[in-house]
Amino acid sequence: MEHIVDLLRDHGFTEIVATLHYLADEIESWFGDGSAYGVTMHYVVEDTPLGTAGAVKMAHDILGGEPFLIISGDALTDIDLTALVRHHREQRNDVTIALQRVTNPLEFGVVVTDEDGRINRFLEKPSWGEVFSDTINTGIYVLEPGILDLMERGKIYDFSKDLFPLMLRDGAKLGGWVFDAYWTDIGNLEQYQQANYDAISSKLHITHEGTEVAPGVWAGEGTRIDPEARIDAPVVLGRDVRIAAGASICGPTVIGDRTIVERGATINRSVMWEDCYVGEEAVLNDCTVADRNTIERRATIQEASVIGRGCTIGSGATVNAHLKLWPDKWVNPGSIVSMSLIYGQKWPGSLFGSVGISGLANLEITPEFALKLGQAFGTYLKSGQTVMTSRDTHPASRVMNRCIISGLLSVGINVLDLRSYPLPLARYAVRVGSDGGVHVRVSPDDANSLVFEFFDHTGIGIDKGAERKVENLFFREDFRRTPMDEVGRLDFPSRALERYSAAFVQSLHAQALKTANFRVVIDYAFGNASIVLPQILGELGVEQIALNAYFDAAKVRTFRNDREHHLQQLSSVVRSLEANLGVLIDADGETVMLVDDQGSIVGRNRLMAVLTLLVARAKPGAKIALPLTVPSVVERIAQENGATIVRTRSDRRSLMSLAESDPTIAFAGGMQYELIFPEFQPAFDGIYATAKIMELLAAERRNLSELVAMIPEWHIAGRVVPCPWDRKGAVMRSLHDEAAHAGNGKVETLDGIRLERPDGWVLVLPDATEASVNIWAEGASDIEAARYADEVGERVRAIALAPSTVSP
Repeated sequence: MEHIVDLLRDHGFTEIVATLHYLADEIESWFGDGSAYGVTMHYVVEDTPLGTAGAVKMAHDILGGEPFLIISGDALTDIDLTALVRHHREQRNDVTIALQRVTNPLEFGVVVTDEDGRINRFLEKPSWGEVFSDTINTGIYVLEPGILDLMERGKIYDFSKDLFPLMLRDGAKLGGWVFDAYWTDIGNLEQYQQANYDAISSKLHITHEGTEVAPGVWAGEGTRIDPEARIDAPVVLGRDVRIAAGASICGPTVIGDRTIVERGATINRSVMWEDCYVGEEAVLNDCTVADRNTIERRATIQEASVIGRGCTIGSGATVNAHLKLWPDKWVNPGSIVSMSLIYGQKWPGSLFGSVGISGLANLEITPEFALKLGQAFGTYLKSGQTVMTSRDTHPASRVMNRCIISGLLSVGINVLDLRSYPLPLARYAVRVGSDGGVHVRVSPDDANSLVFEFFDHTGIGIDKGAERKVENLFFREDFRRTPMDEVGRLDFPSRALERYSAAFVQSLHAQALKTANFRVVIDYAFGNASIVLPQILGELGVEQIALNAYFDAAKVRTFRNDREHHLQQLSSVVRSLEANLGVLIDADGETVMLVDDQGSIVGRNRLMAVLTLLVARAKPGAKIALPLTVPSVVERIAQENGATIVRTRSDRRSLMSLAESDPTIAFAGGMQYELIFPEFQPAFDGIYATAKIMELLAAERRNLSELVAMIPEWHIAGRVVPCPWDRKGAVMRSLHDEAAHAGNGKVETLDGIRLERPDGWVLVLPDATEASVNIWAEGASDIEAARYADEVGERVRAIALAPSTVSP
């Protein structure tokens, strides 16, 4: 419609009447009085549709008794309206219809004219046997005002079906004017898509906003295109669009305002509206995507599909060709959509994932979303209870933390806001002084996502039962309504850091550290662990060299992708300074990676084995908890040193819950360099673990490299097999039944399915966040471990091959 208004203005039409029915309020709001477009706008709203002419009759008083022009709002054209009006006046017609020649007139109203251009017949959507002309009615008319007197107000009339045939019979002069400028009737989705392609391919005269940054590539104000992105014209980008390195945009493509296209994504011949997000390595082919859609990483939308407003296409999901997704649909990660989705839920079946609630910042995780989360968690708790809130240093986390606080306060929960605070310190503060907690941070797995973690009074994640209750409250929006005088109070605790530090030092053998004279290089990864650990280690007499020990929210996000580079840098510094140890603490303070005194990086499994050795020697009879994925060499190390290994589930809460409930656990290790020493707190705490590892090394009086050399070799292989979400259950059931029927080995189901082999084992574990199944295998050699993993991987792949279908 805006293109039509611009066309009318450019040809001298400044008084415009819009006849409206569908979305009338939105159209009036968009154009207003027309002054922004250099015209005066009037509106006539039909309560019920009155036909193309009956609606115009309602504007009789506005039209003012002079000739007027009719043009469809759903057409796209650059017709010369000045020439059309001139022809009408010169011919002294009562009606002049703009005509265009087409190759297939069956879908249009055909107009038959004589050699002078006078119309003598109308055919509405004829068959081939009725086609006597190839000139069609474009719905653009110049009319003399007397036509309005042929109608009664409030009755249904159509120009081509009713009025024009009537006027022909009465001898009125109806003429046709054939033009060859661009014109298309946007009557269906295919025509809409093609109209966009034509517009950006310069097939009609249309003005693109922004600047031509390369031949055939237009970019709006504030748009940023990485130099390593590939843009093949013609392409039109709106305002504030972001195109990341490695992304590929192949025209004709149009991308709306504020859309983000991530690294490695591919968009071919597509129309994308504003406020969309295209994740890493996602692929869009010849499709139309409406506004506020989220296409997650490695998702695929195939040709001629249309995605309505506000949908989320989960990571790895595929939308097959020629489908339609109505607004607000959620496609689970890894799913294959083979039917159009019309009905269904806006949100997925579960809010909570393996680590709290996560989603793309400001796309899936919005301020409104965070506010509702705060209200849901607060309603789950009792009115008057206290929740501690905290966050990392990123500005987006600050925004969402404040929204969470507002939601909690509104349902009568008191809030103690720790503000920017390391995650282990937040857990400890909740444990000693609160009924629950919420921490907001950038996801460790996706730098574009945020994670909300909800704690119970012990500082560990809420259990599955509590998660379901919070989810139900969130989806139903069944929030507690609190009287004004019972709204929660907000405060900022002042001594939480001092309490953590005092308990930290008290839990250590401080004198052993002071006499060990350690020189340690610590990379703080631009996180906020540097607010507490340097001071504590200084008090303990540890000589420390700090790297990246300042807050930088932007560098935290890139650091996660450059971890290997920083580890190599840490290794180089350790060797150069002849340090005893190098430590990389992640930005959240939860995990640690070690570099030994020779500059060698200590991998995850080797770290678990070394710590098993250190703890077993320091605490005879110790009980050590480790996931099933850790090699069986740890049992041998523990047995030789009088300790016991307890195998655990791999999820974070199970490990922390075990450390909380079993006081005999001396050490627990997680899947991703997460370490727990329950003597201090039963939660992942990389800050405390850094000092504790130094204490254990001091007691052993050996360098870390010597201990690493003492660890026996093992042979582990890992595989990740893609598997749609709706096939994971079938995969696990089939593997379990096959193993049970074969009777050739023990089947353990503590966490996934662990199959024993003559010289090892195979663990099959569905991924909690991705559409895949993880496989770990241990054998007597690398070749044997790889063979075990490949055999089971092929079986998983075969079971998963059956298509996963999302029903409408």
